[in-house]
Amino acid sequence: MRSTLSLRQLEAILAIAEHGNFSSAAEHLHVSQPALSRTIRLAEDSLGARIFDRDTRSVSLTPAGLELLPIARRIVGEFTDSMSELSQFMEGRRGRVRVAALPSMAQSLMVGVVANFSVAHPQVDFVLKVDSADKVLELLESRSIDIGLTVQPPPDGRFNYRHLQDDEFVLICRQDDPLAANTHPNRVLRWDVFAERRFIAASPGSNTRAATDSAFMSAGVTVRPAHEVDSSNLPIIGGLIAAGLGLSALPGSALSCLNQPSLVSRRLTGPDVRRKVGIVTLEGRTHSVATARFIEQLQLAADTLLPAPSLA
Repeated sequence: MRSTLSLRQLEAILAIAEHGNFSSAAEHLHVSQPALSRTIRLAEDSLGARIFDRDTRSVSLTPAGLELLPIARRIVGEFTDSMSELSQFMEGRRGRVRVAALPSMAQSLMVGVVANFSVAHPQVDFVLKVDSADKVLELLESRSIDIGLTVQPPPDGRFNYRHLQDDEFVLICRQDDPLAANTHPNRVLRWDVFAERRFIAASPGSNTRAATDSAFMSAGVTVRPAHEVDSSNLPIIGGLIAAGLGLSALPGSALSCLNQPSLVSRRLTGPDVRRKVGIVTLEGRTHSVATARFIEQLQLAADTLLPAPSLA
């Protein structure tokens, strides 16, 4: 065979084999009969063999044509299926969305939106990661993920940011702790309360630890952590508090991630500490339709799925 056959030539061969004559096949393909005859002639030249035996009354496949027919069906079928998949991808009904989120955002927002989105888009797959704020930005820059749910990045032009929430830092304690009592005169507590209690801190280098260290400095108090826990291990922090081993200060969205129903949060002031949290994407990155739609769903869901801190 001197050259490969084109998809158009294979479709013409299948149409003639199905309809049994050139005129009906030409009508089916919306081409003229002379144009169809020319297509088959070029295909036979490429193949180096006749594909059809034809006379004024009938058309039949030659041995080479019979051998070619199932191959043509497979190639045309695979092409049609592939183009259908591409069409679904272009319409946002198929694809893959890769998301990395802070632990608190993964629990409070990402899981719920993924569940709802998957009902409407069952052929869209997800790759979900939970990591620190710095790591989320690294994953975005390396194009390992499409979307980050994290704190507002520095305004250096590398990232786009869509705001979702001002996440207020709160005191976390057991509900039987005197600080949790509604009758406590200082129910809105000050950061210097941790100077008198055992403090369970996020590990150094984390976004959470930087915020609490800054708050203690602003409050003019020195707090030495009794325990330090990786901020991605929120259930461990919750377990230590529930065991009576101390108090902690965390973003309000983290309360639902502690997996401890006996814990409550109370507002902190002096200073008021909030982190801006939102959707972060890489500047200049073109997203798939499915990814763009998921971003819109995150934005729409933020108001209802992001819980307010439990400040009763």
